[in-house]
Amino acid sequence: MESILTEDYMWLWAAALAVALFFPARRLIWMMSVNRAARKLGRPDIGEEERQRLRKRAGITAALACYIIALLYTWTLFKA
Repeated sequence: MESILTEDYMWLWAAALAVALFFPARRLIWMMSVNRAARKLGRPDIGEEERQRLRKRAGITAALACYIIALLYTWTLFKA
């Protein structure tokens, strides 16, 4: 077990952490985007097309943010 908790596997741990963070982060970003769009339009329903566009956008944003955060965290954990 100790062999996988070394710096050699830092990239694996970063990827695992990024995947674990991705789904809740994507959901949170997507919900905030939908609420902001609904408030901007002044009506509660923004339409299915707009929801799908915002979901794709939230996925890309969450993937980038989670991967960067996971890399920084594992780097700090293993290098410190």
